[in-house]
Amino acid sequence: MSQQNQQNGNGRDFVLGSLIGGLVGAAVALLFAPKSGRELRENINSSSSEWKERAGEWKDVAYEKSGVWKDKAVESSSQLSKNVTEKSQQFSGAVKDKVKNFRSNEEDEAEKAAQEVAEAIEEAAQELEKQQDSTTSSNLS
Repeated sequence: MSQQNQQNGNGRDFVLGSLIGGLVGAAVALLFAPKSGRELRENINSSSSEWKERAGEWKDVAYEKSGVWKDKAVESSSQLSKNVTEKSQQFSGAVKDKVKNFRSNEEDEAEKAAQEVAEAIEEAAQELEKQQDSTTSSNLS
């Protein structure tokens, strides 16, 4: 096993040496290129200007995308709020009906009503959680 580790280490050393040698060679080639210092500086300045323009374009694209994501998030949260309001109104009506039935029926029916309300609330919570998960995943896409 130690021989295999030594061979892996030698391979890494070779790759590292090749990379360093390549970088040093590129630097030396730039320094000894047949261009004058003025031409080299002009090339460097034009390249840096191009990169600056690209960075500006990327910034603009990122700004546009963030606006789209914000709009999606606002739309999803308003829809989610509307759904929660509707569900809570439905459950409120169901609770009122069950309370009326509770007053008129025996204790067993009251227990059933409480269980149904608890189940309805749990279902609403699960649906809300699903909607939040889908909203979160669609905002990240």
